[in-house]
Amino acid sequence: MQAGPVWADGYECETDRLLLRRWRADDLEDLEAVFAKPEVWWYPDRRGRNAGETRAFLDRRIDLWRDRGWSHWAVEHREDGRVIGFLGLEPPTFLPEVMPTVEVGWRLDPDYWGRGLATEGGRAALRFGFDVLGVDEIVSIYEPENVASGRVMQRIGMRRDRDTTHPTLGVDLRVYKLLRTQWDGSGR
Repeated sequence: MQAGPVWADGYECETDRLLLRRWRADDLEDLEAVFAKPEVWWYPDRRGRNAGETRAFLDRRIDLWRDRGWSHWAVEHREDGRVIGFLGLEPPTFLPEVMPTVEVGWRLDPDYWGRGLATEGGRAALRFGFDVLGVDEIVSIYEPENVASGRVMQRIGMRRDRDTTHPTLGVDLRVYKLLRTQWDGSGR
């Protein structure tokens, strides 16, 4: 078992069970299969994503990696080599009240839920944000009904910051936050 994420090729990372890497055009087929599942996008869409929406997501991530140098990673399960979703950091511009900041977030194939993979990847994303990008705070935002996501946030050491409402969707949101000064480096 590794002590923590192993950084390679700039901003890509290996954890015990995941390869967190830049996106490639040939990720589309795996990503479409994941995003089509309603559970993946239940919060906030209450449905799966279609092929055009998935293609737009992938194109946007590729552009962000090229133009900014970082974005959400493609999550590749090391055991089977499949892309099983995304995880990483992105500014949560949909919620102006918390800006400027970055949000740690994840969406993984339900076939891989309950294995601690979001926690494992979330810890790597915190380390990336604080140690590589040098940010002072990281937030994570979820709908309180999505109890599993809230538990991941707690497991990676984040603390409840506030409850609010999505400015365009009108749904309740809960914001967790972790400051660099609160982070012990383990994400526990």
